[in-house]
Amino acid sequence: MSTVRRPFDARHGLLVTFLTPTRRSGEEALILPKSAHDESESGGGGKKAPAAGRDRRSTTKHLTYDLVIVSNRLPVDHVSGDGDDAVWRPSPGGLVAALEPIMKREDGVWIGWVGIPDAEFEPFEADGIDIRPVSLSAQDVEYYYEGFSNDTLWPLYHDVIAPPSFHREWWDAYVQVNRRFADAALEAAAPGAVVWVHDYQLQLVPKMLRDARPDLVIGFFDHIPFPAYGIYSQLPWRKQVVEGLLGADVIGFQRLADAGNFARAVRRLLGHETRGSVIEVPLGEDEGVGHRHVKTNRRGTRVRTVLAKQFPISIDAARYEELASQPEIQARAQQIREELGNPKTIMLGVDRLDYTKGIGHRLKAYGELLRDHAVDTDDITLVQVASPSRERVETYKQLRDEVELTVSRINGDYSTISHTAISYLHQGYPREEMVALYLAADVMLVTALRDGMNLVAKEYVASRIDNDGVLVLSEFTGASDELKQALLVNPHDIEGLKDAMIRAIEMPKRERARRMRALRKRVLAYDVQRWSATFFDALTHVTAEDDFGDHEIAQRPKMATDTHGQIHERGDR
Repeated sequence: MSTVRRPFDARHGLLVTFLTPTRRSGEEALILPKSAHDESESGGGGKKAPAAGRDRRSTTKHLTYDLVIVSNRLPVDHVSGDGDDAVWRPSPGGLVAALEPIMKREDGVWIGWVGIPDAEFEPFEADGIDIRPVSLSAQDVEYYYEGFSNDTLWPLYHDVIAPPSFHREWWDAYVQVNRRFADAALEAAAPGAVVWVHDYQLQLVPKMLRDARPDLVIGFFDHIPFPAYGIYSQLPWRKQVVEGLLGADVIGFQRLADAGNFARAVRRLLGHETRGSVIEVPLGEDEGVGHRHVKTNRRGTRVRTVLAKQFPISIDAARYEELASQPEIQARAQQIREELGNPKTIMLGVDRLDYTKGIGHRLKAYGELLRDHAVDTDDITLVQVASPSRERVETYKQLRDEVELTVSRINGDYSTISHTAISYLHQGYPREEMVALYLAADVMLVTALRDGMNLVAKEYVASRIDNDGVLVLSEFTGASDELKQALLVNPHDIEGLKDAMIRAIEMPKRERARRMRALRKRVLAYDVQRWSATFFDALTHVTAEDDFGDHEIAQRPKMATDTHGQIHERGDR
């Protein structure tokens, strides 16, 4: 079997490799600049190979897989071109970094939207991962994505920092699009496959999968907070969403409090029993065939048990260490300091431009420090990276105007010809540039008002191979549960936030090193490989307590992981 290649420009992408019996013209496409994957080297596994002598592009849609990842967005973004000439680049965000290693290792398929309305793409392979795009119309994007996902669920789940909107047509679109994702997963999943669904845009998919294919092992991970019942109960479709999530075998949350909020919602809305992290979902007389984790509870009722607990996500810490060790990135960090005028202290904020991130609170605190002469622009500067986000949503348009007006006012009042109070950057940057910024920054400011995890805090810690730097971290982030040696703050308390900034600026080197060593120990030990391994182990584990009665599951879980991220075959447990 030969592979097809052609020269490429590393600035734009790398060739997709299609596996074909002989070289033919017109079998080329561009993707992100990484090595292509040869299916002949996969050593078997879940992917069912195309028949010999057939073009893989015509068969990818007919393959089935033992591992299926389903998320709203794909791990790649479309840059230009169509069909074989399409150019793709890696998507930003923590989910891609978290799942890329296990997807390559397990030879699975990723199902998601390409990010362009009304675009149709055939299945393709990107850097060793099979991709099955799901198409969304312009109205789907408006109603399902911008509407229900980001103007209903997002503000509701983030403690109503901004008021959510409730529209029935948005809900109808949400149901329809969730069905489309579920159908794509059902088509791709082999018997007994593991299907891992991600995030708040797809909360109905687990039940849709369960109803159609009880043989599947279904996991769901919620990357954002799950609100307290008093807030969640505002959702008109609260019961349907909870029932949708309970289709999963394992529901993962970022924090213990989020898992507890979900369990309380289940008890209030459905009356199901919960025991710690285990939720008992009653089964009807005709149910239970093929289901995992079925038992008879203490009341004599046949139930399916669902595990709902915290699995705090992390980062590929070793990769950030590796980048921070590269001489060219260290040189770039020094260059950044020089370009900023070599201030004594650089404070850094890195966020999506989102109202949950507390950027306005951060700017207010910093502006008051300048006003009160507690700090001086000759000695300190704030670099604020605010990457564009949901720019078609009106709330985000207003937020950008507010943030940029505040930045302009502070710079106008306190900057000098040689020193700028705030260096504001409304753009995204590649990972290498971000690591250089992390190395250049003396103080990292993470002041989110509500955040499921906040991986930026962990990226900063992983990059500080010099054991220096201070992390100021909001107690309303999931990361605060783990990173106890950061300076924890309530961002709503502006005076407390100002005090933390001053403390970070003035902290002795010995204390900085002690705190950073402890932070790094945690981040390096609990990395993304450990996160995915822990979740997969919970998902594929079958205990002696599981009673399948007369209806054995169609297929025992094939995949299991240890805490070092290694996948191995596991028989009956």
